Amino acid sequence: MTPSLLSLLRKVDTPTVCNAVEVAQGKRGFDDFTRGTMLCSAPEEPPIVGYARTAKIAAVNPPTEPPEVIKTRRMAYYKYMAEAANPCVAVIEDLDYPDCIGAYWGEINTSVHKGFGISGVVTNGVMRDLGDLPKGFPVVAGSVGPSHGFVHVREIDTPVSVFGLTVNPGELVHADRHGALVVPSDVVDQLEAAIQKLLVTERIVLDAARQPEFDFDAFETAWAVFEKARV
Repeated sequence: MTPSLLSLLRKVDTPTVCNAVEVAQGKRGFDDFTRGTMLCSAPEEPPIVGYARTAKIAAVNPPTEPPEVIKTRRMAYYKYMAEAANPCVAVIEDLDYPDCIGAYWGEINTSVHKGFGISGVVTNGVMRDLGDLPKGFPVVAGSVGPSHGFVHVREIDTPVSVFGLTVNPGELVHADRHGALVVPSDVVDQLEAAIQKLLVTERIVLDAARQPEFDFDAFETAWAVFEKARV
């Protein structure tokens, strides 16, 4: 990913990227995105962009493994996150879903991950400490709750599933208050041009619709130009 593409991805929302992937692919039907409604801790902040660092957690029941095993895995998890090359995003599957209770993403854990240079997190799990989370580290989560429960790390650096989206370690993720998507590796080189083309062609209809004299005839004219421009 080039610096200019990274800069652009941090300026556009996830629906725009979804559409731009289809522009790059030359067809409709892209479906590597989350399903359902997710919650965003900072909807006013720029989107989360980065290569996935993945893990699985659980919290409803106490861990059954020896405490030293749990501690060793927890420290391995933080080392894994700390050594990530930027830009990166944490993508965490809570295995208790849809009955998640463990708010892994509170003030302390988000501050630690931000300190490691991670741009944000996408999870089907729980967040808390709203209002105290650090700026510049959005959390896109499945729910909000007050307790950490028996939260513990189960797996590190494995494929995860979040709201119907499978994410493999190292895949390029874009996420905001709408949800998240994985950018197909074969369109990354074309994505910047596709986004720029999409933004230009959308202006054809948007500019027309915002004129005081806008009516069906004006729409029909603008739409014809739009259809021709996006080919």
